[in-house]
Amino acid sequence: MYLLPCPFKYFTGYDCPGCGFQRAVLALIKGDFHESFHLYPPAIPILLTVIISLGANRWFPSKSKVIRNTLFAVSCCFMLINYGFKIFLLQSHMPHL
Repeated sequence: MYLLPCPFKYFTGYDCPGCGFQRAVLALIKGDFHESFHLYPPAIPILLTVIISLGANRWFPSKSKVIRNTLFAVSCCFMLINYGFKIFLLQSHMPHL
């Protein structure tokens, strides 16, 4: 299966905050929630944000902006926390020169 390459990783050699999302979504499509979470923990919150935001526009138009912004902030926090752990773990396992 062909996945889109990450330009950030291509140019810098480091994972971007979204690296792993495609593989996590493919695991979700296959029904493997555990593997999806292992590959990229923020995938499920991001997908829920998109789905709920689309529904909020239709069923709660007066509150959709608040719902969307709150879910977006929560998803961004998940992404940043995940990225922080990934970078911290990478740095702690890299040999010091």
